[in-house]
Amino acid sequence: MTALRPEREDLYGGGEPYESHGGAPYEAPFDAETMALRVADPASAGPTGASGAPAAPSDPGPAPGGRAARRKAAKRRGGRRGGQGAPVVSAAAPGVSAGAPAAKPSPTWAEDDPDRPLTRVEARRRARLAKPGPGVIASRAIGEVFITTGVLMLLFVTYQLWWTNVRAHAQAGSEAHQLQDAWANGKRNPGVFAPGQGFAILHIPKLDVVAPIAEGVSTTRVLDKGMVGHYGEAPLKTAMPDAKTGNFGLAAHRNTHGEPFRYINKLTPGDPVVVETQDTYYVYKVTSTLPVTSPSNTSVLDPVPRGSGFTGPGRYITLTTCTPEFTSKYRLIVWGKMVEVRPRSKGKPDALIE
Repeated sequence: MTALRPEREDLYGGGEPYESHGGAPYEAPFDAETMALRVADPASAGPTGASGAPAAPSDPGPAPGGRAARRKAAKRRGGRRGGQGAPVVSAAAPGVSAGAPAAKPSPTWAEDDPDRPLTRVEARRRARLAKPGPGVIASRAIGEVFITTGVLMLLFVTYQLWWTNVRAHAQAGSEAHQLQDAWANGKRNPGVFAPGQGFAILHIPKLDVVAPIAEGVSTTRVLDKGMVGHYGEAPLKTAMPDAKTGNFGLAAHRNTHGEPFRYINKLTPGDPVVVETQDTYYVYKVTSTLPVTSPSNTSVLDPVPRGSGFTGPGRYITLTTCTPEFTSKYRLIVWGKMVEVRPRSKGKPDALIE
């Protein structure tokens, strides 16, 4: 009996053994691809199972049916088994066809991640939300109007309460110096003065007031320049200090524009008021005050002022200004009576020395 030997496949896929001439068996050369059973290559062997048996490989191995069938199977897999053209299949990418290049994984973002890129719809929505609506635009415009109005009002108040005083003090001081220089140089007073022309200086020692007196009570030409105005024009024409009898009526601002009469409400009976002219000092003493009266009450400027307490003709002085402060609703009146006429040649009166 001949020994068992492997069958030899012919080139056409047959499997029948044959003998050589003379009856001696033919020994086929060793070919790994023709062995029914073969030892796995250690380098390519897969992992073993728990029992030591090799685990089932992911590659199904040679297809049955001969070399032609295996070639067809290898072509379907992308090349000869073990060749350089064998495809690399990634187990982490299911659904990817064999031989296709692995796609670069794209980053994943959480929906609430603030750093994730916006979609086109989200970007448009955000742009619409960032654009101010009509209500916002209107409120901004109204706010800007209020702010501008507030700034203008603040500037106006600053101008009225501060700058007008600065300018009026400068103008009144200049007028007083011009009067004193003219008197020192011997320039004679004409006796009759034009509206706005200075002719005397008023002193109220208790209030530290020294202000020039000009003819008329014009707001722009006299009062706004920090000067004291004399009621010298009809229908409110009053006497001059040198008159034998009469009422010397004066007016001035209580607030702003130098405010020379701001504190005349603090004058009390006996306080001196001095009118300085080129030749004479006329000294008056305060007698009474009318805290509030109507602006149309012109009787306070009569030769014998009504409400003053005077009962007959005399040489009087009347100071008028607005009240309450920062308004012109009413008038504040202070009356005085002349107590001394002192020529300048005899020096200043006691009221200006003390």
